[in-house]
Amino acid sequence: MTRADTQDFLTLFLNDVPMIDTRAPVEFEKGAFPTSVSLPLMTDDERAQVGTCYKQKGQQAAIELGHQLVIGEIKQRRVEAWMEFARQHPQGFLYCWRGGLRSETVQRWMREAGCEYPRILGGYKAMRRFLIDQQDAICADQPLVLIGGRTGSNKTDLVNALPGSVDLEGLAWHRGSSFGRRPQGQPTQLSFENALAVALLKALHTEQVQAGQPIILEDEGRLIGRCSLPPVFQEAMSASPVVVLEVPLDERVEHSFKTYILDKLTEWQGVKGEEAGFEAFEQDLTDSLYRVRKRLGGVRYQETRAQMGEALAAHRNGNPDLHWDWILALLVDYYDPMYEYQLSKREDRIVFRGDREAVREFIQDFRYSK
Repeated sequence: MTRADTQDFLTLFLNDVPMIDTRAPVEFEKGAFPTSVSLPLMTDDERAQVGTCYKQKGQQAAIELGHQLVIGEIKQRRVEAWMEFARQHPQGFLYCWRGGLRSETVQRWMREAGCEYPRILGGYKAMRRFLIDQQDAICADQPLVLIGGRTGSNKTDLVNALPGSVDLEGLAWHRGSSFGRRPQGQPTQLSFENALAVALLKALHTEQVQAGQPIILEDEGRLIGRCSLPPVFQEAMSASPVVVLEVPLDERVEHSFKTYILDKLTEWQGVKGEEAGFEAFEQDLTDSLYRVRKRLGGVRYQETRAQMGEALAAHRNGNPDLHWDWILALLVDYYDPMYEYQLSKREDRIVFRGDREAVREFIQDFRYSK
């Protein structure tokens, strides 16, 4: 049965429908959607040549040049890639920038190869416009609740355990603090914004939020690593109630040790191998500390750097436990005072404080009247 082309963007995003992005790689790298895969009609160089031809000689000449560039074995390899995607994802769709010539060409070539594969009308531009409009509407109309807490409180796991929540750090591929960098890097700003809007849409359509629960988020600043929260979203968060998760200091040190030492080292070694991974991990920690040196002050920075150096040397020899010393000092002398200052500026928005179970129960029972 042949499936029709679509403009039902909501269904596409709510159901994580696989999508072929036929734009050039440079366009995909600038911004894409969570379930899209880059299988371009043209390379960056081919696209540049066709674009120049279009400006100088018009559309028909550009189309003819495109067909001259993508012929023979080149065309065959690309058609085979699209066909393989279609076999693996029979429920998918394809798109280009505006749902025009490129997606029409790919669709026609796939049809000639024996595969009817539908395209998304309006392309990337229309889908991104849809996501921006939906995000703006959610920020204007849908109540949010922020879960705050001192560094090391493991707010992220609590947020992820609650239905109707959005994991901002997960979307940004970053753990949020100055030490939050991850080996895989971060998405581009546009890809982050797209993923955030999709996540908000999914949260909005959960049973709990439809029944009156607010969307749950971790209390974040404007930047998560280098990913910036959209201004309209920042504004909505800045007016939202805050629930403070209270966790004992020893638990926060233990969580920080596991997350920023053990897990981070495992991630680096998974990417680079055992020895190179440890070196990258070591550089990551020292760079992260260096980034906050001005806020720490010269003396405290040197003391912490010395503690970190001793811990890294012991860790390399099989004992990671010395990291606890500098983590404890950094939490008590740096992160806690900074957090208390930031929290004091929104004291009027705090609606509840409690431990993990108390916060979970409060959120689950919290409702607003539509």
